[in-house]
Amino acid sequence: MQSTPPLPLPTTHRALILETASSGLTPKTLNTPSSPPPGTALVRALASPILPYHGSIYSGQREPPITTPLASGFSFIGRIADIASDAMKLKVGELVYVDCVVRARDDPTISFLASIYDGGSEGGRELMKMWCKEGGSFAEFVSVPMENCFGVDEGRLLGSTLGSGSGLGLGYAVQDLAYMAFLLVPFGGLQDINITPGETIVVCPATGFYGSLGVQIAVCMGCRVIAMGRDETKLNKLKDDIIRIGPSASRSGSVETVIITGDIDADASALREFGTIDAVLDITPTSATGSTHTQSAIKSLRRGGRVSLMGSTAGIAVPEVMVNDIMLRGKYMYNRETVVHLIKMLERGVIPLDQGVMDTKTFTLDQWEEAMSVAAEHNGVGKCVVFTP
Repeated sequence: MQSTPPLPLPTTHRALILETASSGLTPKTLNTPSSPPPGTALVRALASPILPYHGSIYSGQREPPITTPLASGFSFIGRIADIASDAMKLKVGELVYVDCVVRARDDPTISFLASIYDGGSEGGRELMKMWCKEGGSFAEFVSVPMENCFGVDEGRLLGSTLGSGSGLGLGYAVQDLAYMAFLLVPFGGLQDINITPGETIVVCPATGFYGSLGVQIAVCMGCRVIAMGRDETKLNKLKDDIIRIGPSASRSGSVETVIITGDIDADASALREFGTIDAVLDITPTSATGSTHTQSAIKSLRRGGRVSLMGSTAGIAVPEVMVNDIMLRGKYMYNRETVVHLIKMLERGVIPLDQGVMDTKTFTLDQWEEAMSVAAEHNGVGKCVVFTP
């Protein structure tokens, strides 16, 4: 159905390639794909976000399940340069968010995360080889599965705030839209346990990368959040950051804090001091697998409370799970519907990305070493590091 001619394309383009697991990235010139096959889009990358741990993955400091050689990257914001003729809705020239969660078309239980995780299965490894050998977002042009492209309302998100009526835009910068790639992970967990406005939710631990973003999203959704962490200074900074993001988030009592002491019952009592608790978002990193915070959070829940387990916690063995009818749900990443929902929230301004909120640092592909180093430190609420190829 697609009849719009492709955008003018160069014969070659630049990309960052990982030759071996410990080689570091190498800028290379690749042939630009042409005439996308069915089910495929060629996207011009505009803003490719860098994860805090991208540098450790591509330097060999950690051993991620990936196969090299590999075109590096993740999710990104881009513009469709060309698209297969079987496209029914997406158009050449359209601004899109391209998501990293790639699923097998004939078996959605098989998946991988673009350029960072092979999904832990033979099928995922094969798909990753197919799509990521030369197609990663740390590049000027990227060939991607069409179903991973999500159109966004460019006029609304990037348009001038000086308009009127239906033409009023939010005035965001395109590089700031890449932040949604980070928000999607905790949002997937919140949506999976049906968080609703007015509820009280514990986020634990809350001062890490994804935990802090979980606090931000929950507050923007109209929830009261109790943030758990070991470092009082970091908790206070998180609270200040959340208050900074806008009027809807700065209402009194939107964020409370509880310090993790390691005493399960004492920490549970500290949580209950804030009244009825409806849910828990647990996003424990592997480095804190044995921590007690998840047990404390579960013990603090009301009868029928819900828990989203998105991390590596081992601490769920408490009698309250049975006695209080607690629902435990493991969640890996998010669903397609979650991406669509978050885009709608961004378009309505529910989660603001304006200059008062965002602090995005941009780098060229040639600056990849500096960019990875900065991304390892510059992360959290409103912070993002991107390549602008």
